[in-house]
Amino acid sequence: MRAANNSLKTTAPRSLGLGLFALALVGTAVLWSLSLSPVATANEGPLTPTGVSAAPPSFADVIQTVKPAVVNISVKGRVAVPVAGQAPGTPFGPGSPFGPDGAPGDHFEDFLRRFFERQSFSADRGAGRSFEGMGSGFIVDPEGYVVTNYHVIEHAEEIIVTLGDGTQLQAILQGADPKTDLALLRVESEEPLPYVALGESDELRVGDWVIAIGNPFGLGGTATTGIISARGRDIQSGPYDDFLQIDAPINRGNSGGPLFDLNGKVVGVNTAIFSPNGGSVGIGFAIPSSMAAPIIEDLREDGTIERGWLGVQIQPVDEGIAEALGLEEARGALVAGVTKGSPAAAAGLRAGDVIMSWGDTEIEEVKDLSRAVASNDPADEVEIEVWRGAGIETLDVVVGASPDEEVFVPASEAQAPVAQLGLRLDNISDQARSQLRLPRDLQGAVIVGVDPEGPAARKGLRAGDVITMVGQQTVENRDEAMREIEHALEAGGNSLLLQVARGNTRQFVALSLD
Repeated sequence: MRAANNSLKTTAPRSLGLGLFALALVGTAVLWSLSLSPVATANEGPLTPTGVSAAPPSFADVIQTVKPAVVNISVKGRVAVPVAGQAPGTPFGPGSPFGPDGAPGDHFEDFLRRFFERQSFSADRGAGRSFEGMGSGFIVDPEGYVVTNYHVIEHAEEIIVTLGDGTQLQAILQGADPKTDLALLRVESEEPLPYVALGESDELRVGDWVIAIGNPFGLGGTATTGIISARGRDIQSGPYDDFLQIDAPINRGNSGGPLFDLNGKVVGVNTAIFSPNGGSVGIGFAIPSSMAAPIIEDLREDGTIERGWLGVQIQPVDEGIAEALGLEEARGALVAGVTKGSPAAAAGLRAGDVIMSWGDTEIEEVKDLSRAVASNDPADEVEIEVWRGAGIETLDVVVGASPDEEVFVPASEAQAPVAQLGLRLDNISDQARSQLRLPRDLQGAVIVGVDPEGPAARKGLRAGDVITMVGQQTVENRDEAMREIEHALEAGGNSLLLQVARGNTRQFVALSLD
């Protein structure tokens, strides 16, 4: 994925201090740009700004121009209710290599955070928890591409986009990137749709005025104004945090809405707030457009995100470590371990090395390395500098593909539904094998769709899993899997045994047919 080294974000934040909740951002900050230029140094006297420009008498022209491209997003869906002893969303126990990340507590926090944004919900022990929710988004192309937050549409079965004039359009998910909390939707319209352009968030300064517009309830949009309070905020919500902090009021239902500069360009995607009580306290966060732009482009091209992968465990270099290693200053990323068979291992990196630079990027702290590596495409060749022993050595790295990226599986027109199991199956195409990074010798039927209310979803199966056995019969493609499933269903019984491959792990799962 092509992205600026200082970009990339996470899924909507969990809790931070008193509570960071990814609540919909209604319109955010709009205060007009101050040009503050200190003209005196500390030795010459007090710092005094010059050329201070007055705020404009009204923001009406900007808001009136861009508001038609801001939309309401309403969703309906269902989330699995975990069984005691199981991690949510997986049929296997906590810490299982088949689980989403082996950290069940994190998933519970995620659920609570997203619950606060839901408008209503109901529980059904047999089929999970259904919900309805609302968020905001904005159109970035007259053909109907809509940007929003991933957490707004996560688990959605139905997505409706409502335009400012009240027109409702059914939306499909073009692709999503949970690690940066971005999603791209697609709607069909007989007429070209109003849209807005992405601006340059890198040009923003602390103190610049911004306008946040949202459409939380389909009423035609709301707007608030404020300033950029800080840049490059890391709120511990994911590996690529690089948020704009804004002081505009943030309210429920506005996640995914745009943050505009005074030229009407989108400079951020409103995403989260820091709050002790769920309401706005003047600390909001937006994904900068410099991060969002390349992700949106990648999602538009093929619905997927591929990030570079190095394959190391890294830790910060503190003063004590720097002194022990003979470094003049505490900087860089210390390699604590190297994954066997990884690009790092192939390049000759080893534990104890300190990575000082990645290509043209100087590595001051571990976050710098994470963002720099992720900005490369797999197969890119990068020259790096490491501190080893008592001096600098140069190594060449061929970047790999990150093995833990969530992939949205492309489905062909020949996909086969299995209604009783709540699955849609397809053959493993070359594209799917590449995107899912499946072993060349892996055969079976790839799952390209899961009904959230079906038996498969209740057992945690998901798109991208590969069915390799039905009962005790090995299957090598979709047709064989369909045939064996049909035989099993005709034979009756209360359950159906499947062997499922996910990554490098295979495990049997029994689906209830009651």
